[in-house]
Amino acid sequence: MSEASNRLGRSVPRRGRGALTTSATIVALVAAAILLVAWWETPHVKASAFAPPPPAVTVSVPLQRSVAGRQGFLGQFSPVDRVELRAQVGGILTDIDFKDGQIVKKGDLLFVIDPRPYEIKLAQAKAQYKTALARLALANSEFWRAQQLKRTDFGTAENVDQRSADQQSAQAALDQAAAAVQDAGLDLSYCRVVAPFTGKIGDHQISVGNLISGSRAGSSATSLLATIVSLDPIHLDFDMSESDFLTFSHAREHESAALADRVEISLSDEGRYTRLGTLDFVDNSLNRASGTIHARATVPNPDLFLTPGEFARLRLTISAPRPELLVPAAAVVPDQSQHMLLVAAANGTVVPRPVQTGELRGGLRVITAGLKPTDRVIIEGLMHAMPGTRISPQDGTIRFNDAADAEN
Repeated sequence: MSEASNRLGRSVPRRGRGALTTSATIVALVAAAILLVAWWETPHVKASAFAPPPPAVTVSVPLQRSVAGRQGFLGQFSPVDRVELRAQVGGILTDIDFKDGQIVKKGDLLFVIDPRPYEIKLAQAKAQYKTALARLALANSEFWRAQQLKRTDFGTAENVDQRSADQQSAQAALDQAAAAVQDAGLDLSYCRVVAPFTGKIGDHQISVGNLISGSRAGSSATSLLATIVSLDPIHLDFDMSESDFLTFSHAREHESAALADRVEISLSDEGRYTRLGTLDFVDNSLNRASGTIHARATVPNPDLFLTPGEFARLRLTISAPRPELLVPAAAVVPDQSQHMLLVAAANGTVVPRPVQTGELRGGLRVITAGLKPTDRVIIEGLMHAMPGTRISPQDGTIRFNDAADAEN
């Protein structure tokens, strides 16, 4: 019993010391937790724990480059000359001397109308002319004899007057017969329809053997034989909107030296402007219905490759080269009715800048107003740049793409 008591008496103090150690540890942990919570709740710790770092964006000052002012339009080719070949005399069509769609030269024979009726008319006219010529010769002889008789007192003045009248009548008849010969010859010439100029002819509208109608004066119905269009040179027609026309007019007005009216042209399947033309016509009034004004360029077409009706893009230089500010087109943000650029301010915040934009040049957008050469424009990372927020700007470079400028 005593032994048990002794063992019990010895074990009690050991458990008491362990409990005190555990309690002290718990108290220390609670105190540390309280201090940690108090430190965590302080403002600077909360801000540093929850606020993300400023987003990184790429910025650059605008590119300064001298570029010429240009305007771009969509045009359509049309022939300089277009003629409907119509019969000027009637008859049976006896011959067609071309293939549909062929290039024909000026003076080439195209159609033949039966010439026999007109050859007969010409022969009759020539015979009447010979008769009139003989009558005039007789009238001249009789007038001369009457004058001689009058001088020898064997003739009278009345006889001289009569012979003079006969002479004038015979001369008039001869003139009329000569005109009839010319008229019959003209009708005969119209039996052969020739190309009025070098160009491309369409398909024939009447076949050989058909009876066609013709009228030189167009006073009656005439038969359409074919249509021919000229190809070299060729016109390129386009329309300017009112705003484009005002820009064009103001730019030309403020130029000290006259600009060459050179037009650069690119076909629909071409990536570059390889053809040249000359602006030679701007209409005298705007179309009230469309609000546009018609303009035209003349384009050389020596290889006859360009065809009326085809579409083409064209560029028109409206001002001499001058310094401009350019930024990437993607950096321009549309905002309702205006355009904006996001600029990095000196304090590291984003500032919106309303600007006026011009054309695309070298893959970049021309900024005509609202931007300074020293402004640091955000060119990459626009998704993370909101007006008024802080950013981490990184320097970048804006490059001009000469190849893209040749294609735009």
